[in-house]
Amino acid sequence: MDDTFDIVSAAPDGAENAVRFRRGWFLGDGTGAGKGRQVAGILLDNWLKGRRRAVWVSKSDKLIEDAQRDWSALGQERLLVTPLSRFRQGTPIRLEQGILFTTYATLRTDGRDEKVSRVRQIVEWLSHQAESNCATAGNPNCFDGVIIFDESHAMQNAGVTKGERGDQVASLQGRAGLRLQHALPNARVVYVSATGATTVQNLAYAQRLGLWGGEDFPFATRAEFVEAIEAGGVAAMEVLARDMKALGLYAARSLSYEGVEYELIEHCLSGEQIRIYDAYARAFGIIHNNLDAALQATNVTGATGTLNAQAKSAARSAFESAKQRFFNHLITAMKTPSLIAAVERDMAAGHAAVIQIVSTGEALMERRLAEIPTEEWGDVQVDITPREYVLDYLAHSFPTQLYEPFTDSEGNLSSRPVYRDGQPVQCREAVDRRDRLIETLASLPPVHGALDQIIQRFGTDMVAEVTGRSRRIVRKRGSDGVDRLAVENRAGSANLAETQAFMDDLKRILVFSDAGGTGRSYHAELSAKNRRLRVHYLLEAGWKADAAIQGLGRTNRTNQAQPPLFRPIATNVKAEKRFLSTIARRLDTLGAITKGQRQTGGQGLFRPEDNLESHYARDALRQLYWLLVAGKIAGCSLQQFEEATGLKLTDSNGIRDELPPITTFLNRLLALTIDMQNILFTAFEQLLSARIEGAIASGTYDVGLETLTAESFVVTDRRTIYTHPGTSAETRLLTITQRERNRPVTLEEALGRLSDPRALLLVNSKSGRAAVQVPAPSVMLDDGEVERRVRLIRPMEHVAMPLAMMPQTQWQQAEQNIFARAWAQEIAQVPEFTATEIHIVAGLLLPIWKRLPHESTRVYRLQTDAGERIIGRKVSPAWVASVLDSDKPTLSAHDAFATLMEGKSILDLSEGLQLRRVRVMGTNRIELTGFTDAMRDRLRAYGLFHEIISWKLRMFVPTDATGPAILGRVLERYPLVRVAERIAA
Repeated sequence: MDDTFDIVSAAPDGAENAVRFRRGWFLGDGTGAGKGRQVAGILLDNWLKGRRRAVWVSKSDKLIEDAQRDWSALGQERLLVTPLSRFRQGTPIRLEQGILFTTYATLRTDGRDEKVSRVRQIVEWLSHQAESNCATAGNPNCFDGVIIFDESHAMQNAGVTKGERGDQVASLQGRAGLRLQHALPNARVVYVSATGATTVQNLAYAQRLGLWGGEDFPFATRAEFVEAIEAGGVAAMEVLARDMKALGLYAARSLSYEGVEYELIEHCLSGEQIRIYDAYARAFGIIHNNLDAALQATNVTGATGTLNAQAKSAARSAFESAKQRFFNHLITAMKTPSLIAAVERDMAAGHAAVIQIVSTGEALMERRLAEIPTEEWGDVQVDITPREYVLDYLAHSFPTQLYEPFTDSEGNLSSRPVYRDGQPVQCREAVDRRDRLIETLASLPPVHGALDQIIQRFGTDMVAEVTGRSRRIVRKRGSDGVDRLAVENRAGSANLAETQAFMDDLKRILVFSDAGGTGRSYHAELSAKNRRLRVHYLLEAGWKADAAIQGLGRTNRTNQAQPPLFRPIATNVKAEKRFLSTIARRLDTLGAITKGQRQTGGQGLFRPEDNLESHYARDALRQLYWLLVAGKIAGCSLQQFEEATGLKLTDSNGIRDELPPITTFLNRLLALTIDMQNILFTAFEQLLSARIEGAIASGTYDVGLETLTAESFVVTDRRTIYTHPGTSAETRLLTITQRERNRPVTLEEALGRLSDPRALLLVNSKSGRAAVQVPAPSVMLDDGEVERRVRLIRPMEHVAMPLAMMPQTQWQQAEQNIFARAWAQEIAQVPEFTATEIHIVAGLLLPIWKRLPHESTRVYRLQTDAGERIIGRKVSPAWVASVLDSDKPTLSAHDAFATLMEGKSILDLSEGLQLRRVRVMGTNRIELTGFTDAMRDRLRAYGLFHEIISWKLRMFVPTDATGPAILGRVLERYPLVRVAERIAA
């Protein structure tokens, strides 16, 4: 490990300055399950064992009150939980004993001037704790106390990740969290989060779990781990959570959702709202066209193409960001009337309403207030509506600065900004276009923001606001009896006071944003005065799945009088799926990683089909583009699509190779009129449904943990194929007899199909078998043609086929008596049961993940007749035969070493590795081939050495006395698969 605590590399046993990291633990209980009290219990347990210095890192400095409450609830002095902010950066922490509370934002503070970083300041304090068993005072390796990473998902960008626009650098607070873990290798690290990760890449901060780089799992590096789990889909993530629990690394319990009710409220846009939405959609089309013209007028683009790529990218990014933000606010604001009506009904029924939002509009309000003299804040005459976002974009981000063309040193035509007397020169044409656009937008009807609508409708006496706003505009009645809009300042402790007023039943409505969405309790607590039914409205889901679930956990918690009623609010605007899609996709992986089952992520609020960012959707979108180019989408020509969305699907060579991705398509869909959205989205959904149905039919659809059902499951053979050395957890190969009751379609049911006048009774002239032909849903083919289909209902199967193929078959229409006779004969031949044999690899899966077959990673669950519950992967009989092959070679490390040095054999190892004797520079060596980049550091740590020969990196096992021991480590990690005789040249 280097001096910065940033770089950690594998080292062989006994190496100088080598450190061994103590294994960490993850507390992943769901929201409201009492994680804070459990953390206090862990700290107290260590406190009583003499470890009286600890660190508690959390998301917000406001949460120290919750930490002190949990600590004092165990009979301890609350002031022993001390904030790091009491000690200035760069000064020693003068605290003999205690729990140092800090935030991730503080932890990431780097050293400056003569002041050391906050991480190093904490490390120095922990290192100087007097330990009786520590030989060196001030040695970080000696600290064996507790470090709590509460709300650890705040570190989830700790590693470099792959994004749509290339590599994304690690976040500062993620890196700071890793530095603290690296600096104190013997510390007892506990990660605490109900929403640990929304993607596998976001687990980079949980390095102490040993998911990579250790001996328990077959992944040498984080990148290799991420690649393997992502390749296995969400099912592999579900296995990951389950195996971590089996190894004792993870606990993830949830509160029961028994009694919790869900009730979706769909707001249908009124005629006036549709008119307003369409007006804004057309306005954005005009802005888009003017943006292109302005870029050309300012010389950012020219006749030869882009002259300044950076300026063009910045202008387009600002436009798309403003558009996305605006339509999110607009849709949220438009569905608020339905929310207000529902809340009024709740108030009449004696309930309490909790409203979850994301956007408060604070930044926009602050900019507007900065333009108004403070003496006028008592009577504010300004609208803070979503429309202001667009006007703000036009005023500050629309490209108006003039650029001048020039030829660079390589002869390329480019452009650069023009300045006069140090001031940027404005392009008159672009300024004129901007001013006309502002005039157009300012004349459109405003729609007030959701938070303002709620507060101004119910008043601050009834609404408790728990957001990050330091000021707000509220309606106040003056001494003259006239209502005016006035600016009201909010104290730093306003959120605590508002929450208490709600819990004391002084206010019946509570609105909270992300600032109040973590660690807070708004449930019907038994010790609170307000024990009314909580009706939790999810008005705005936002982009972050973990934040949405954290928010939902505010009203369903332990020690409650009654569970809440969840009411997500949606609209019939197709483009709203843009916002639901991202969160639905992330909820799948969130549930899979944190609970071992994807359906637990969103607690049933979102459906799988809400995820429009799957690879099925990407395929469907590409097909939609082809149909648009071919002119086969009724109601939308290619020209209309390109003008409305600004997306170019064709170039001089025909359809473009690089077509817009799904996220871009969904973003552009926002700025289309309601009718155009319906046309495009209906076609897209049809194509997507066909893709998913095809995947389900072929058995390749990734549905995660799939429950197998049958009349009977009996385990007929059980063999252990792997035992974990540390925990003795086993991987078992089970042979199961699956007995299914045959349930043929009865004659009465078959004849009942004749109630549909399109149904036909058929008998096959060749086989004599019977079938009922009924209509089936049509599908859209890849060329855009709609294929009519029929379904043949047979006693034991339902077969769908194209209607056009029926004349080519032997099926012929038959009289009812002939049909009935053929049907009865076939049913008589159907046995009562069908028995098949299946093979399941159950128990611990990840340690042998790379040895399992790659053709399918689907994970199944079933329950046997004896009541045993089994979860595992189905494997083929061929794979079972290879695993149970008793003729597999066995060689000790010394025998393998001698065999290789003799030079007559080649040893094939698992994961594609091979050992053989080679002659290099006149001496015999044992070379290892087939290794990957990810394996290199681990193999070096085992004792192998490398040389670069002819520009190729080659690895060798030493041939001296250390060789057999080093070879033994390799064979233990990569077992021997085959011994092959070397063919003489």
